[in-house]
Amino acid sequence: MSRTVTAGVDGSSESLAAADWAAREALLRDLPLRLVHAWEWPPLAYASMAGLAVGVPETEQQRAAGRRVLEETRERVAQRHPGLRIDTGEIPGQPVPALLKAAGEADLLVLGSRGLSRVAGYLVGSVALSVLAWSARPVVLVRAGEDERDELAAGEPAADAAPPGEVVLGLDLHKPSGPVIEFAFDAASRRAADLRVVHGWTLPPYHYGGALMPEVSAEEASRVRHELCDVLRPWQEKFPAVQVRAQATVGGAGAHLVEASREAALVVVGRQARRGPVGTHIGPVTQAVLHHAAAPVAVVSHD
Repeated sequence: MSRTVTAGVDGSSESLAAADWAAREALLRDLPLRLVHAWEWPPLAYASMAGLAVGVPETEQQRAAGRRVLEETRERVAQRHPGLRIDTGEIPGQPVPALLKAAGEADLLVLGSRGLSRVAGYLVGSVALSVLAWSARPVVLVRAGEDERDELAAGEPAADAAPPGEVVLGLDLHKPSGPVIEFAFDAASRRAADLRVVHGWTLPPYHYGGALMPEVSAEEASRVRHELCDVLRPWQEKFPAVQVRAQATVGGAGAHLVEASREAALVVVGRQARRGPVGTHIGPVTQAVLHHAAAPVAVVSHD
């Protein structure tokens, strides 16, 4: 199958923002955009979204509503990004398996998000979290700001260039992941943007004692900076045009990544999901960024 950037759409303003972001990414990668829609929706969410009576809708009504969503989204994206190759596809099945299937056939999958604290609706909450946890391909979550929603609703043309701002990478020196680092460097290179690398590190227990703010020795700080440089060096050699700014912070990286996201074009984090009988955990840093980041967030599997 040919390579694509794929966006899941449901007619919401968030999914329209995701489709628009995916269109710009497709242009950056010189790939076609694929818009997909799962037409076997949960009854209550489907009825609310499609304006149908509450209850189990007829299959043909579901499919007709899905086709309408795809066509309307395709027309809006084509107006904003003339010349972009756009395909559409209906995927039978519930959202999570349908989106995982679409992700497996794409370079990356882009979803709209109202924020993962909400669980009602389509492409948000438990659906997005499940897709993030199980997808072997990168997944990008995009939120629609108020200005973006107004612009999308008006159907105004948008520039093809990606929004300005640096790419921000959350890096764990204990488990540096090649796919995560490469995704961030590649994203910065395609955007001609700087790359800001944020690593949060924890002091050994003996530093704390009764102090709330333990002192960091120059030797320890220097060691962490050298380790960070060693990990990044081969990637800087592979992407020599990317200007890198490395930041090592004491404590968790989540808050620093959220702060950096305010001026960023994209935040990149990794995930190494732990799956258990009561759910899936993708790590506290990734969770914090997904909940609070102002910029689109790319989640890349360590595997």
